[in-house]
This record gives sequence, C-alpha cells and structure tokens, in this order.
Amino acid sequence: MNEKTLRILEYNKIIDMLQMRATTEIAKKMIRELKPSSNIHEVRERLEETREGFEVVLKWGSLPISVTYDLQDTLKRAKMGYTLQPIELLRVNALLRCTRQLKEFMKDGNKQEICPIIYEIIDSLATIKGLENEIETKIISESEISDRASEKLYSIRRAIRDKNAKVKEKLQSMLQSYSKYLQDPIITLRGDRYVLPVKAEFKGNVPGLVHDQSASGSTLFIEPMAVVELNNEIKELMLKEKQEIERILYELSVKVADNADMLEHNNLNIGYIDFILAKGRFGLDLDASIPEINQRGLINLKRARHPLIDKEVVVPIDVKLGDTYKALVITGPNTGGKTVTLKTTGLLTLMAMTGLAIPASSGSQVSVFNKVFADIGDEQSIEQSLSTFSSHMTNIVNILKEVDETSLILVDELGAGTDPTEGAALAMSILEYIFEKGAKIVATTHYSELKVFAMEKEGFENASVEFDVETLRPTYRLLIGIPGKSNAFEISKRLGLSNEIIENAKLKISKDAARFEDVIQALQNKTIQLEKEYEEIEAIKRESLEIKRQLSEKKFKLDSQRENIIKKAQDEARRILQQAKYEADSIVKELVELKKNSEAVSLKQAEEARRKLKENIDELNKKSIEKKEEEFEALEDVNVGDEVFVTTVSQKGVVLSKPDSKGEVQVQIGIIKMNVPLNKLKRVEQEKKEVKKSGIANIIKQKAQNISTEIDLRGQTVDEALYNLDKYLDDAYLAGLNLVRIIHGKGTGALREGIKQALRKHHYVKSMRSGDISEGGSGVTIVELK
Repeated sequence: MNEKTLRILEYNKIIDMLQMRATTEIAKKMIRELKPSSNIHEVRERLEETREGFEVVLKWGSLPISVTYDLQDTLKRAKMGYTLQPIELLRVNALLRCTRQLKEFMKDGNKQEICPIIYEIIDSLATIKGLENEIETKIISESEISDRASEKLYSIRRAIRDKNAKVKEKLQSMLQSYSKYLQDPIITLRGDRYVLPVKAEFKGNVPGLVHDQSASGSTLFIEPMAVVELNNEIKELMLKEKQEIERILYELSVKVADNADMLEHNNLNIGYIDFILAKGRFGLDLDASIPEINQRGLINLKRARHPLIDKEVVVPIDVKLGDTYKALVITGPNTGGKTVTLKTTGLLTLMAMTGLAIPASSGSQVSVFNKVFADIGDEQSIEQSLSTFSSHMTNIVNILKEVDETSLILVDELGAGTDPTEGAALAMSILEYIFEKGAKIVATTHYSELKVFAMEKEGFENASVEFDVETLRPTYRLLIGIPGKSNAFEISKRLGLSNEIIENAKLKISKDAARFEDVIQALQNKTIQLEKEYEEIEAIKRESLEIKRQLSEKKFKLDSQRENIIKKAQDEARRILQQAKYEADSIVKELVELKKNSEAVSLKQAEEARRKLKENIDELNKKSIEKKEEEFEALEDVNVGDEVFVTTVSQKGVVLSKPDSKGEVQVQIGIIKMNVPLNKLKRVEQEKKEVKKSGIANIIKQKAQNISTEIDLRGQTVDEALYNLDKYLDDAYLAGLNLVRIIHGKGTGALREGIKQALRKHHYVKSMRSGDISEGGSGVTIVELK
C-alpha cells in the first residue's frame, strides 16, 4: 500500500486508537504492523474476526485475559539454558493461569456457535497444570521464594532464624554491660552481620571487629567477639540458602524450557485473541458496522462518518461509486466538507481492507483495491522550491505511472494553483486518462467547466456539498447527482454588498452561465426536499418496526399468561383429586375400624361405605366442571378450526384434524397439542361459536389450508427478512406445522447470521439446524416448532 496515501489519510491515527484498546504487548505489536490487504479472502477473514470481537464484547464485556507481557524473550532464554528470575517465572505462571481460565470460560453455553474462530483458538491452547501449581507454590513474589519450595530450603531458613535469635539474645545482654560506651542502646546490621554502635573514643572498651563508621566518625559499628562465630554461621547458612534458591529456580527454568513450544503457542494466540477483542472494542466505540466486501470497485457508504471527528459533531454522508458511474466530481464552497468527503471515503476503504469495522450504517459496501492513491492538501515544498501547483502535479505524475483498473484515486482541487482556463482543461484531461485506465475516481474542484464535463461524460457523476445561504454556513451534507452552485452573489448580498454592484456583476456573466446556475439551484432545492421526505419515510418505518416489536412482546406475554392459566387449572384438578383421595382414605380407614370392632362386616355396611365413597368423588368432580359444562353442548362430529370444550382437562381448544379410525381428533390447547376421543368433546353454544369463527378458529383453519412449509428470504435486507420471517413463523405455528424450511442462501453470511440469531431468541422455535446436502446445505436452516 502507498505509504504517502496512508500518511495523507491519517491511517496511523486509526492504528494509534486501535492500539489503545489492546491489553497485551503482542496484540499492540500486531496492531503496529497492521496494513490494508488487497486479498479479498484475507480481508473477509479479518472482518469475520472483528464481527466475533463485537459479539464477545457485547455479550460478556471481554474474556479473562490477565496477561500483558510478551514472553518470547523469556522463553528463548529458558531454551538457551539460562536460569529465569522469579519475576519471569511469575509471568509464565500468569500465562498458564490465563490459559486455564480461558478454556474453562469456553466450556459453558453455546459459545462455539457465537464465536467459532475464538473458540477454535482457545481450544488449541495447552494447559500445563503441574507447572502452574509448582510455580504458584514455590514463588511468592518477585523477591521472595516460599519456605516450602523445598525441604532443604525450609531447614536452612529455620536454622538461620534460630541463629539470629541467639545472636540477638547475646547482644541484648551486652547492651546492659556496655551501655556507657554505646552511642545508642540498639542492635543494628552492617553487611548482614549484627553489630553495636560504639562511641569512637571507647572502641578499645568493646573488643570486636569494626565493620563501619558513621559519616561524622563519632560512631564505630563493632561486632563483638562473642558473636563473631555465630555471625559466621549465619553467613554460611545464607550462602547455602542462596545456592538452594538458585537450584530451585534452575529446576523450574528447565521445566519451562521443556514446555517452551506449548508456552510460545499460548503466548502468541492469547495475544491474537486480545487483538481480535481490540478490534471489537474499537468498532463498538465508533458505533461502527461490518461492511460487505467486493472486488468490483463498488463503494456504497451509508451514513458514513469520519472516525477522527467527534461522532457527536460529524455530519454523516452517503457516498456511492463504481456502479453506474466510476468517477465522482464534487463541487461546492470552501470549508463545505469536500476534503472531508475525500478523506472519509479513502480512510473507510483502508479500514475495511485492514479488517476493521467502519463508522457507517449496516449494509454499507466497500471494495478491495490493489492500490489507493491520494493527492490532498497543500504539498508546497520550500526545500525543493516547488509551488503548490508544481508539488501537486509531481504527485499526480507519480500516480499516473502506477494507476490501473484496480486503483482508487482521490484528488483534491485538481488543476488548482494555475491559470483557471488551463487548469480546468488539464484537470479534464487527467480525469479522462484515469477513467480510461479503469480506475475509480473521487475528485473535488472549483471549476465550472468540470461540472459540465461530469454532466456530459458517460461514467462520470456530479456531487456537491450543501450550503445554507441564510446562515452563510455549510451543512456538510453530500448531494450526489447535482453539481454545486457557487452562491457568490447570495453570500455577498447577505454580507452587505449593494444591490447595484451585484446586479452589475450579473450582467457581466453570460446568460447561459446564469441559467446553468439557476438550474443547479433548482436541482439542489428538489434534492433537499426529496432528502427530507426520505428521512420522514425512514422515521415512519422505524416507528412501525418499534410498534411491531411491542406487539410481539405483548403477544409473547399473552401466550405466557395462557400457559399459566392452564397450569393453574391443572394444579386445581390435582388438588381436587387429592381431596378425593383423602376422602377415600378416610372411608377405607372407617371400614378397617368397623372390621376391628366386629368379627364380620355385613354386606349392607360395605355397600353403604362404597356408595358414600362414590358420592364424594362424583360430587367433587361435578363441582370442578359443572359451571363450565353449562356453556357447552354435546357434539357428534367436528370440523378443522372448530372451538370445543375438552372435558378431560376442562379447557377450551381448537380442532386441528378430523376424527381418525380410533375416533380421536387432534386438539390444540394453548401451546399443547393432544389427541382426544370425540365423546370427550363438547361444542361451544351456537352464539359463541359464531363469534369465535370470525376470530382465531377461522384464522387457524385458513392457515392450515394455505401455509407453505418453507419461506424464501434470499435477496432481502436483514430487516426485511426478519420482519417476513416473524410473520411466517406466527402463521406456521397457528397452522400447527412441526418442521419448516428457511431459505436464506449462502452469500456473505450476513443474512444467514441475522436469521439464526433471531431464531435462537424466537419463542415458537424449539430447535434449529443447518440443512443437509439434500435440503440445501448451509443456505437453508431447518426449524422445529414447539
């Protein structure tokens, strides 16, 4: 990629912003080396990674990545046989712990479906639990090894503690006897040896070894002879301690070296996961989306925003190029947004080719180009004695040497800085040359000749940046299809220039030029009006979708309430049966008592008890259904769609089939479907039946007759497809379908993923799977309804 283009479009600032979202040193290094790719397959893979980064950050905030350091140098040192320091071993342990936590995190839920790329990377990581536990047990901090690192180390340190206690005890007793010779009655250390602070004039009164003196020379630090041997023993033990620590660190370093290949793999791949998450965080911070990628030179940016301008301030623009026209000529006043349009188009193209989400609405399209060239800004060079015109022309000459059909050219104020007539002619010739080479062009200009040229030349299109004459300020909106009007007279008039001068100036321009400016103004006004109407339509569409969403939520709540009612009815039935059982148990108990009190129970008494039991059960059953049965009448035959009362469960339902050979019909009660004998059904009274026929029963009957078992959503936008899918699933559910086939095609995968996400959350969907080869493969999803 052309380095000058990257600098002009400020690509490095995007890289800096992305780097701020990374945690690990490896991810930051990957970001610093990140460049746009002209390989469409690589770009799509990068964007798919970014999409997964979006999903992970949205669902879980992040992943448990607790490492920051790059361990490549540490692992190289271990493989070369060096002994690693405690801080290096702690970093290795942090990597091992992070690896284990990532693998444990990925075990739960359907994470493989949500982020298959990240799941596969984490699945490839190697856990080394033994080494992790050993380092964690033996290394306490950067400067401390655990006493339990080895039995020998524990023994040495215990001996050191004992010797230190003896030395202190000995010196403590000396403090009393030598108190008049001491500067202060304290025990201190010099060179790991215990000493007493003795006044210089009394050094002969305290026999021992002098180790140090104070800055003033008034105090000598003397090790009394009585503790010299004990201090020597402590010193020997400390040397042994150091040797044992070196041995422990070396053993751990050898184990790190033995596992270095796996650790290097973990180190690089955890960094790569962090790199993916950084792309996701960056995209979410920009309110960005994943664009559709092509290599046909087609650019269609919807509500695109320059990522380096505050998103609360920047005005979104729509840019189209490469479909019906290959060259876009933008005109308009200074500071109106022409240059920002060029930079937005170029920078968003580079971001997409890098694999980053772009700050534009979903459905935006970006092409992969082999070369992107930009000539923007004042390139005047004092050192080379080049004027602005000469400097720009030198850059244009270099661009023209390399331009081909896979290039995107961005040129600001082409031909400016010289005689207007010659500059305009030169600009038209250059644009024509680039166009004939097959490249895509976006150019800005002030020349009126280029407006006419773009209107007449096939494959060219005019665009302009809108200017509000009333406020004398640009709106920064891009209007494609019409050239920009100069507005010089209107602006001058608003600023106070007299009408006489303005009218005189109008007489000095040709009638054709004046008419052309008026046509431009009329076209601009019409375009603005159409834009406003379009925005109103979009607002109505969004409002409709919101109403649909609210209705869907209400429907779901009603379905839930209906299920609760059925559950309550079942609970009441169970309660009644339990009461009946209690009554029966009481009667049986009474019979047992009678038997105990009499050698034989008479037949008449037994019959009386049986009759009493039956009366109790009948009475309880009668109470539970008699009120409901008053509303219904017996039936001899049914039709599909009839509403009936099912006496076995005391609930209303809708008939889904005619009686079968067993005399049973299928009835739907809420979300439950069941087979019921005809003699267990009753018909709703005629008056109520007529009302129901105009409602849900009639709808179910119609759906059952007309609904298809599949729906084709190919060629639709994600929003359109989701709306049609939701409506279809409602119809299929009401019609009693068990399996349906959703055709979405393969394509870029955006439609398929949108549909699958919606199906996972849909309250009618029991399960889903991709179609097999005979059913349409990954271009089809088979759905089982509840």
